[in-house]
Amino acid sequence: MSLLARPLRAAVCTALVLSGCVTAGPAAADEPGCAHGRNLRYVVTFDRGTTEAAARARVAGACGATTVYYPQIAVAIATSGDPSFGARIGLDRAFSAQAERLAAQRATEVKPQPARATLPATDPARVPTADLSAKQWDMRMINAGRGAPAGRRDVVVGVLDSGIDPDHPDLSDALDRDDSAGCLTGAPDRSPSAWAPTTSVHGTHVAGIIAAADDGHGVTGVAPGVRVASVKVIDDRGYADPEAAVCGLMWAAARHMRLTNSSFFVNPWTLSCIRGDDRGVVHEALARAVEYSTSAGTLNVAAATNEAVDLTPSARSGSPGAGTGCEALPAALRDVVAVSAVGSDGVKAGYSSYGLGVIDVTAPGGETGECVLSTVPGGYAPLCGTSMAAPHVTGVLALLAAARPAARPRQLRRTLDAQAMPMPCPADYDLTGDGTQDAYCAGYEGFNGFYGHGMVDALAAVAPRAGRPDPAR
Repeated sequence: MSLLARPLRAAVCTALVLSGCVTAGPAAADEPGCAHGRNLRYVVTFDRGTTEAAARARVAGACGATTVYYPQIAVAIATSGDPSFGARIGLDRAFSAQAERLAAQRATEVKPQPARATLPATDPARVPTADLSAKQWDMRMINAGRGAPAGRRDVVVGVLDSGIDPDHPDLSDALDRDDSAGCLTGAPDRSPSAWAPTTSVHGTHVAGIIAAADDGHGVTGVAPGVRVASVKVIDDRGYADPEAAVCGLMWAAARHMRLTNSSFFVNPWTLSCIRGDDRGVVHEALARAVEYSTSAGTLNVAAATNEAVDLTPSARSGSPGAGTGCEALPAALRDVVAVSAVGSDGVKAGYSSYGLGVIDVTAPGGETGECVLSTVPGGYAPLCGTSMAAPHVTGVLALLAAARPAARPRQLRRTLDAQAMPMPCPADYDLTGDGTQDAYCAGYEGFNGFYGHGMVDALAAVAPRAGRPDPAR
């Protein structure tokens, strides 16, 4: 998901020891020779070990201003009104999603679409109270839902998305306001207006799949009882820019969240099947952020995307990455749990991307006519996509984290994989009935490109099946 950025907010960072970021004062983009055009945001990568002072000096010398610097990964978010900023600091170091979108608009003479209408405030008294659990086929598929074991409040999941409705009765008690932040500028802003949803129901829907209360009303999430933090990385036009994703990952790590859910891929392009140096900057910045957050104790889950393409694994940071194939960031990064989607028939959904060595597990995402029911501002609604599959997995991992407080990200991941229900490749994947296979599944029953290690199992997370290993023990 993605779109043109909203007006910049003042960056808000807590002390370095808490947030892990350093904000800079106004930088002097008034250097002689600096041009003054439209102010755009850039993500900038530096050599590891670069100090905040040195990074600020480099940005200022290139006619830019540093918004925030993440010293742990040597990545800065900067702004500049000089069209030559990227060339000045190095095209192999700086990338602007905003600049790329503007260039595409000029080339095609397509004007950006206006933002959608603002969501009305939720009136809890008007949210339907009927028990909708009978419609949650997705929960039954993974042995979760009403009456199933719950999670614990000390497990916090960062929902990196478009914001969570703070007043929805199924989520209000689960929402962790202290750990919520807006990341649209690339720097965390903890004010409620920065992390609340404004035009999109997406984040509220994802949060409900993870943690909607098991209270006999509405829907029930996979892990009721855990808390969710609203980390807003998708703007009002649906864009998730690289700087917002980096901010969200670093914020979750700084706040010691056990898990994050990323039901998006970075923009402005769709899937980068051939990546140039500019996209290499994005890969490097996101890879560093994911690797750092994993080492800090946060496990990241991401949707495989709805592009129906065969994905290529992404290299770790410091590598130029694959020269061919299609990448989905952040899903294809090595330390991320990538999730494909199945319909109610248990077969890979036609829209779901796939890929041997990329997909770790699968979960319900739905198909047209039978989507996944969850919370939206003001009530409940069905949505389909890998965006819906990923939070099912995040919810199962939240149950695992609750049962295994000392488990590190890689231990949780190994346990998830070991407890998944293996699914073989389909013998025939002709969804349209035209005699042609719509996608090709590589691998074997225990691990393949459509389903990874298989369907996640919420019940196994709290009561491991006999004879199945528990690597987190």
